Amino acid sequence: MLSRNLYILAGTLLFFSLLSYTVAFTGLAHEPGAPADASLWRTIGIVMLLLSLVVALLGVLQSMFEQADRRTPGGQAGVRREYLQQRERDRENRRLRKSQGQSTPPPVN
Repeated sequence: MLSRNLYILAGTLLFFSLLSYTVAFTGLAHEPGAPADASLWRTIGIVMLLLSLVVALLGVLQSMFEQADRRTPGGQAGVRREYLQQRERDRENRRLRKSQGQSTPPPVN
């Protein structure tokens, strides 16, 4: 799910980088009150484009790791679930032994 957020961020950065390029190559940079330095707009566009590519790469890597985690038997959630079930079984066994007055644990199968 995190990869989807990274893709949205990459798309937003790409949109703003394209907007910066548009401002640099049109006469909008020469309007009163706007920064007139076209090279500054191009530099901002390049930086945002590079950030967008890096964030998109992180999104792809995150998606790959999520998929690999889902394909492992049980995944990370399955490992945690098995640990919690084992811990609950141990607590139940201790509770039964305590209620029956046993001091030694039952044999393990």
